Amino acid sequence: MIDKLEEVERRFERLTADLSNPEVLADSMKLQKVSKERAALEKLVETFRTYRKVLGDLGEVEAWLDGGDADEKAYAREALPGLKQQREELEQELKILLLPKDPNDEKDVILEIRAGAGGDEAGLFAEEVMQMYLRYATRRGWKADIVDMSPGSVGGVKDVTVTLSGAAVFSNMKYESGVHRVQRVPATETQGRIHTSTITVSVMPEAEDVDVQINPADIEMQVMRSTGSGGQSVNTTDSAVRLIHKPSGIVVKCQQEKSQTKNRAQAMRMLRAKLYEIEQERIRSERDSMRRGQVGTGDRSEKIRTYNFPQDRLTDHRISLTVHNLPGIMAGGIDDVITACRTHYQAEALKQQTGGGSSRSAFEGP
Repeated sequence: MIDKLEEVERRFERLTADLSNPEVLADSMKLQKVSKERAALEKLVETFRTYRKVLGDLGEVEAWLDGGDADEKAYAREALPGLKQQREELEQELKILLLPKDPNDEKDVILEIRAGAGGDEAGLFAEEVMQMYLRYATRRGWKADIVDMSPGSVGGVKDVTVTLSGAAVFSNMKYESGVHRVQRVPATETQGRIHTSTITVSVMPEAEDVDVQINPADIEMQVMRSTGSGGQSVNTTDSAVRLIHKPSGIVVKCQQEKSQTKNRAQAMRMLRAKLYEIEQERIRSERDSMRRGQVGTGDRSEKIRTYNFPQDRLTDHRISLTVHNLPGIMAGGIDDVITACRTHYQAEALKQQTGGGSSRSAFEGP
């Protein structure tokens, strides 16, 4: 493990030197590639260097315990527990950082939210969840655009598609895919009864041209008037675009822009993401049952989360997490929930990597 970390450090140093290389600086594509790879290694290298310093300090303190004077021994006895704890925490962090990376983690996201069971109440909750994610995106400094939205009959939305762009969007949002259930007294309920409704959330990484090759002959494009409230050009020009991918039957629609050309480009992004998700699901379906049970399988059939408003409680059923303060959560404060999901699945991945959880440190010898 140490040998591997030292090799990563050497690679990081070579990449750092490349950032000063005139040939790299003159090639924007190469510069972007080098910068991205270096940034991906920076946290691991910094943690390894801190770990190596703690090991050095620990060795020095242990030497004082064996042969130092009275003051050195007293200091060593006081410092030893803290240094050992630091070593264990850094080892754990390094193990997590060394886990295989999800190649989609740095990608932007196509987010789809659809009303499920529960009629009008499901549509109202779908809009609230959309607003929750938009507020979360603002907190993270991401760019969010509503690409397409079908309004409900009494407010809310039947379905909505949002693009999220920024740093590590998919690595955070991938835990949100699945069925979200709400339990509360609807505004239209006259007898105070609690209703249960559901919505589905789908999070797809945006696919680049190199990820998915689409034959133009396989696409049927339809144009139409944009619908809904808006400014100039809405309802007056054929700017909205619907694309039908004939081999798969997938249909995507975009009416965000005033320009038909821009709407077509956005619709192509959505179509690539859907086709990429299908291919990723095909690959995932071939993996073992444990991997299929983890987040990111794309399985929309399982209820992942319940929002119980009378009890001011959110429960994530996958990781047995219960938190309170639903108003704060619906205001975009879902960082703690996402962090808990990430921690849980990282721990599961570590168990799988070590064959079920050996107690021996991965930094110890055989």
